[in-house]
Amino acid sequence: MQPPRCCLFVLLLLCLLLVSGTWADLEESFTIRLLQTSSFQNTTFVETEGLGLLEDIELGSLDKHTWTIRFHQPWVRPALPRSDWDTIQNMIKIYLQKFTHLINEGAMQRAVPYPFVAQCVAGCELFHNMTSRSFAYVGYNGQDFLYFNVGNASWILSQDTSLSRYVQAILQNYTAFSELVEVLFNDTCVDDMEMLLRYGKTVLQRQELPVATVFARTPSPDQLLLVCHVTGFYPRPISVDWLRDGQEVPPGPALNTSAILPNADLTYQLRSILAVDPHDGHSYACRVRHRSLGTRILLIPWGNSEVVLIAEIGAGLLAAMAVAAITTFCVWRRRKHQQMGETESRNSILSKEA
Repeated sequence: MQPPRCCLFVLLLLCLLLVSGTWADLEESFTIRLLQTSSFQNTTFVETEGLGLLEDIELGSLDKHTWTIRFHQPWVRPALPRSDWDTIQNMIKIYLQKFTHLINEGAMQRAVPYPFVAQCVAGCELFHNMTSRSFAYVGYNGQDFLYFNVGNASWILSQDTSLSRYVQAILQNYTAFSELVEVLFNDTCVDDMEMLLRYGKTVLQRQELPVATVFARTPSPDQLLLVCHVTGFYPRPISVDWLRDGQEVPPGPALNTSAILPNADLTYQLRSILAVDPHDGHSYACRVRHRSLGTRILLIPWGNSEVVLIAEIGAGLLAAMAVAAITTFCVWRRRKHQQMGETESRNSILSKEA
């Protein structure tokens, strides 16, 4: 049996051809992930879905009926001429035909029960200094199965089973494929992602301000749960803390912060819950830091909404207001002293005349 052209082959070719600029002005790391999910219902019915992601931005997907690429961003297709996209479409169709045949053949030889799902994730993370970290994983029925060690160009077992050893042996003996994967990881991913980053710079730099509210729940008379709900922010990274009397509350059983969850409008949300004694006499506030705020900090005290407006003004503007207030006070004092001096002088003249 011929060695299978693993799903990573088409995924990495997509990486090669989807992302072919400079991105030195984007001072952070970016990750491309290429996903393939093939559901084998039986030997004659297989449904395959594919998706390409740059961070959390969907670049394109694979039509499961026609095996053609559907572009989700208007700036993806212009990265390459039409003829190149036509070549990719043909390569995907040929690959999926062979992939389906070889997986079915291997499943029958190893008596793998149907239905089952094969998954592949491949991609790379690029840093602003042009270094990179590459990865490739193969899954079976939602479990880690194999992964590719880029350092020594070898396939490593994630689980030791008869099926995983069988697939590992096929891939490991196919040295030409492993060499191709290594080249694509070490060179192509870095070189060709620049074009995509340049075309998609505006989308990648999109920022949405977080909206935060604090409210309370009382599950029992002796316990108060303070809830800080933060939503509508983009990009995903965010810092949410609780302050007790102005000091940060350390991690512990009383503090529970949810995972960052997506909203329908392509923004994110989370909740941070702090359990307190209703009569402990302390003051509490939720503090939010996010890239869209710049140097500003959202500070939402429990039970005092006025401070929110002050906190949202930002440190720079607060400093300017402080300087303005001090200047106004100094001018006022100087004028008052002048007025007092003039009054004393006038009174002295009047007393002499009298």
